Amino acid sequence: MNGIGYHGHFMNVLGIESSCDETAAAVVASGPCVLANLVSSQVETHARFGGVVPEVASREHILRIGPVVQNVLDQVSHVDAVAATIGPGLLGALLVGAQFAKAFALARGIPFIGINHLEGHLAAALLAPEAPPFPQIVLVVSGGHTHLYLARAWGDYTLLGGTRDDAAGEAFDKVAKLLGLGYPGGVCIDRTAVGGNPHAVELPRGLKFHPSYEFSFSGLKTSAANYLATHSLSGDALRDFCASLQEAIADVLVHKTMRAAKEYGVKTIVLAGGVAANSRLRSLLDERCAASGIRGFAPPKALCTDNAAMIAMAGLQRLERGEQSPMDVPIRSRWPLAPPLPRDPRIKGRRA
Repeated sequence: MNGIGYHGHFMNVLGIESSCDETAAAVVASGPCVLANLVSSQVETHARFGGVVPEVASREHILRIGPVVQNVLDQVSHVDAVAATIGPGLLGALLVGAQFAKAFALARGIPFIGINHLEGHLAAALLAPEAPPFPQIVLVVSGGHTHLYLARAWGDYTLLGGTRDDAAGEAFDKVAKLLGLGYPGGVCIDRTAVGGNPHAVELPRGLKFHPSYEFSFSGLKTSAANYLATHSLSGDALRDFCASLQEAIADVLVHKTMRAAKEYGVKTIVLAGGVAANSRLRSLLDERCAASGIRGFAPPKALCTDNAAMIAMAGLQRLERGEQSPMDVPIRSRWPLAPPLPRDPRIKGRRA
């Protein structure tokens, strides 16, 4: 990336993210450099419901987006373009951020760039002082996504596999709810697992040795629910269970990611998405990469969860290639980032 922008000069791109329950705005300059970054979390709003309520999230975005954007604009001299998440995500939530961004672009007479939320997560890695080189094997893991990609270059992706059922983050959230640990579940389990024995409770590793790059966590969730139905957990037993759950999820994710890197001869692995902030997933990837001579990379935890700096960075990448979006570009609740691998006739069952 040369840092030269849309009109041949360095640019500031405003990013807006509202795909789920975080109202976020940021400004990223060519270089890249994060000039301003603010996330207004709705965690407390949704905690009493045990999860995100789409209508509540949309209303909160309407209330918060103006002040959040103004806050970051107060920290910069100008913006040259605006990028916003237009999918995938909750339609009502996406609509708030996308329409605000389009109106902002029209009022300022600047380009608008609609961003795929998943590509935003990939862009978070490019904000590092030493961005990981391409090609990459990228594991995107969150409450709604568990996908494994081969990224040959920016914008050139192939989906190797995804989850057949629950996403990894969804499994964390559902088991945390059964445990009464609170919301967001993944954070609560990670915190509770500290000091626990990750091998204390035997839990299944769905599709770990399946020849495809698909994942499945519904069996793990069911097994955890059955275990909890016959065990009352507290203290060390609770810590051990949470550590065992983390280990089961991280083991499968890292195993398949490492296998993909070896199969495709790729020396860089990138973690992305909210679950990439999980301490055991990060440490296990580090351990196995170090043993295999592969570089493992995870963005700072603040850039793993939904934020607008990653959206602004994705917008900057697109704009530097002369790309922008028409004002009538639609929002999408579902929007695959990349085509899947062609079906292998030797592998039974569906591909992601």
